[in-house]
Amino acid sequence: MKLEKFSGNPILSPNPKQPWESLVVCNPGVIYDNGSFKMLYRAAGDDPEHVIRFGLAHSKDGFHFKRARKTPVLSPSADGEDAGCIEDPRIVKTNGHFLITYAYRPYFPRKYWLAPNNAAFNPRDKNLPKAFGENLTSSGLLLTEDFKNYRRLGRITDPTLDDRDVILFPERINGKFALLRRPMQWVGKQYGTKYPAIWICFGDDPLKWGKETLLAKSRFYWERKIGGSTPPLKHKKGWFVIYHAVDASGIYHVGAMMLALKNPRKVLARTPEPIMSPEAKYEWEGLYPHGVVFPTANVVVDGKLFVYYGCADKYIGVATADFEKLVNYVLQFPA
Repeated sequence: MKLEKFSGNPILSPNPKQPWESLVVCNPGVIYDNGSFKMLYRAAGDDPEHVIRFGLAHSKDGFHFKRARKTPVLSPSADGEDAGCIEDPRIVKTNGHFLITYAYRPYFPRKYWLAPNNAAFNPRDKNLPKAFGENLTSSGLLLTEDFKNYRRLGRITDPTLDDRDVILFPERINGKFALLRRPMQWVGKQYGTKYPAIWICFGDDPLKWGKETLLAKSRFYWERKIGGSTPPLKHKKGWFVIYHAVDASGIYHVGAMMLALKNPRKVLARTPEPIMSPEAKYEWEGLYPHGVVFPTANVVVDGKLFVYYGCADKYIGVATADFEKLVNYVLQFPA
């Protein structure tokens, strides 16, 4: 079973009239609240530093989005840990608050797609703390009530790790907050995985996490490096989780798994084939030199699953499915 891509994709493209989003709009966080789809999206212009900010858009039907303003709703801080860039928001709503995990760097990444191996700017200064000396990608937490005003709550990852794809579960499990993560350095025999993989951890506070458990690693022919993609969705049969995989050629694919409701450390089922892969021109021709479909948001409205994804690091697309049918499809493949 495949996700059905919207015929009108991409649903959001760079805006040449606004310098801050003239080159890139991708990897959005989306949530459905009070009859409206709210999209917080990653945006950048064609400047040498490649400053990455967040823009805001709204939709009534989940397909046709209108930008909410002509300026960013959030930018890198003036002098904090996230002064270099802010990226890839994932949104959950809990107890009336919107909590947003996001990736960031202390220094501007510059035009990484023009560098060898798509490498972001690295000062290579051993005299600085590692996060700064290597310009590592870290993850932090944002709080908003209205998508107009944002509070930076702080770092939620180890400052010595390149740790993105950090995603909150939308509710506590057995009284604990739960989090998916993907530390790039956790590879090798001591970690039980040859390539970067998906880990899960729990905590009493979303800024402080306990011991991590390896949740899933590469298993199929289309997987090498894998990572979480969208916030888990609760279903009576388990937690539905979409993840991304990068194959040996550098092409991104999308898979799905089901986790046990009361113990999400346990993978119940996992798709042996991708539920989405790059096909269209807008998924192949962007800043990234290979095909990319990179989901960062999913919502269910009236039984329909909407999956929002970045396309080739340049555009935003949406794909849909009958949520119940997709859950039952995944459950056909016990882990």
